[in-house]
Amino acid sequence: MERMAISEFKATCLAVLERVRRTKNPVLITRFGQPVAEVVPPSAPPLPKSWVGSMAGTGRIVGDVVSPAGKKSDWEAER
Repeated sequence: MERMAISEFKATCLAVLERVRRTKNPVLITRFGQPVAEVVPPSAPPLPKSWVGSMAGTGRIVGDVVSPAGKKSDWEAER
């Protein structure tokens, strides 16, 4: 784990946060050599308990879904 003085962290905060996000390596922030805070990467988002229904409410019906897509004469069963 990398150690960093609080003054250095203050000067490079955004870059340190991006580095932690990218490398997943935590950084220990110190003040007068004593730990003050620890910057750690975010934990993985929780997975849904089941994928069934995970897309509910995301679809949209466009057009007529009841009528056939083509003419009756195009159907092999009608011949």
